[in-house]
Amino acid sequence: MPLRLNPTFRAALAASDRPLAGIWVCTGSPLVAEICAGSGLDWTLIDMEHAPHSLESVLAQLQAVAAYPITPVVRVPSNDAVVIKQVLDLGAQNILVPMVSSAADAESAVSAVRYPPRGRRGVGSALGRSARWNRVDGYLADADAHVSLIVQVETAAGVDAAGEIAAVDGVDGVFVGPSDLAASLGVLGQQTHPDVIAAVHRTFEAVRGEGKPVGVNAFDPEAAQSYLEAGASFVLVAADVSILARSSEALAARWSPAAIAETERASY
Repeated sequence: MPLRLNPTFRAALAASDRPLAGIWVCTGSPLVAEICAGSGLDWTLIDMEHAPHSLESVLAQLQAVAAYPITPVVRVPSNDAVVIKQVLDLGAQNILVPMVSSAADAESAVSAVRYPPRGRRGVGSALGRSARWNRVDGYLADADAHVSLIVQVETAAGVDAAGEIAAVDGVDGVFVGPSDLAASLGVLGQQTHPDVIAAVHRTFEAVRGEGKPVGVNAFDPEAAQSYLEAGASFVLVAADVSILARSSEALAARWSPAAIAETERASY
C-alpha cells in the first residue's frame, strides 16, 4: 500500500502566516517527546549534539511524535555524511546541522542529504523507515522534496559568511545559536550581550537578504520577542530539561526556601 510522508519543516515555514515556536527535547525520553508534541507548539528539536540521544532513541522519539501536529527536527551531532545518512534513514525529514561557518560547510551538508548525482547520500530506502521500506512511491526520485535542511550559524566566521551560507542551493533556512556565538565572540555565557545581539541581527539581515528564513534560540521571553520583531521566522523558546529544572527550582523556593539560594542566570 503506498504511503505518504508528512510535510517538511520547509513546507511548514512556507505555509505559516506567523513565526513558528518550538521546544528542545533533550531528555532522550520518547514519553517526554510525546508530551511536548501534544503541547500545541509548532515544532520540536530532537538534539543529538548536546543531549544523550542515540540512533535508537531518536527513532523512538520520531515514532512517538508522529501522531501529533508538530514538526520534528533532528539536530545531528556534526556535519558528518555518515551520521546524516543514518538519521535520514531513521525517517527524519528535517535535519539541523550545527557549526556551519562557511559556504563550503553548507555545501557539504547539502551533499549529505541528497542522493547521487546531486549529492552523496547512501541509498538504503528499501531498508529504512525513510521511505517506509519502499512503501512511499517514487521516494528516491522525489527525496529532495521529502527532506529539509537547516544549517546553524554559531561562530563569528559564520556570521561573516551568513549571506554566502544562505545562498547555497539546498539550504532551506539558517538557525542562529547565541550560546556558541557568545563563546566565539569572547563573552561566554552571555547570550544577551550587545555584541551577540548585534551579530544575530547581522545574520538575520544577511539570510533574509538571500530570501531564506532565519531562526534563533532564545529562552528569555523578551529576547525571543525582540528577535521575532527583527524578522525571525522560527524560534526555540524552551527545552524539556530547562522547564523541569526551572519549575522544580520554583517549587523548592516556594516549599523548601532554606534549601535553595535564588541566583540570576545569565546563561540558558
